[in-house]
Amino acid sequence: MLHQIQEIDTRIFLALNGIHAPWADTFMYWVTQRNTWIPLYAILIIWLIWKYQQRAAGMIASLVLTIVIADQTASTLLKPLFERLRPCYVTYLQNKIHLVVEGCGGTYGFASSHAANSVGLAAALYLLVGKQYPWVVWFFVPWAFIVSYSRIYVGVHYPFDVLTGACIGVVAAFVAVKSVEKILALKKSSH
Repeated sequence: MLHQIQEIDTRIFLALNGIHAPWADTFMYWVTQRNTWIPLYAILIIWLIWKYQQRAAGMIASLVLTIVIADQTASTLLKPLFERLRPCYVTYLQNKIHLVVEGCGGTYGFASSHAANSVGLAAALYLLVGKQYPWVVWFFVPWAFIVSYSRIYVGVHYPFDVLTGACIGVVAAFVAVKSVEKILALKKSSH
């Protein structure tokens, strides 16, 4: 059963990774780089502080906790536990992959930290401000999708790695937002 899932995942990976163009290579290269998004994160934090003032601290704590949970679950727990090689390290795939980035990254790829973190951020923002500011969801959900897909495009993750990372991100967001809300409610009731 696992072998069949791996085979299907590999076929889907090769099909998606095989759809490329020079302009998209450049675009996806920049999308997949973590440092590309630092200005976006700074703008987001400034916007939260501007809109929510004192409440922003709890929101920012929720976002940070989401990323910590998502990233550590994918990178520290699952990657060493499953030891699933990234497709760019699989010998029989190396001449079939369109590798856009210079290096392949760490040896193991299950689950995608980029997907976990970007989807986690989008999900946490949905939970925190999505009803009041729907544009946040309309921006960050497609952004998370593009960041996640970029990992397949550049050749460093299978689709199942990305899908699992996205699920981790959603769960991490829910746990983080609800935990911070609970802590703040307990703190408020003790005063």
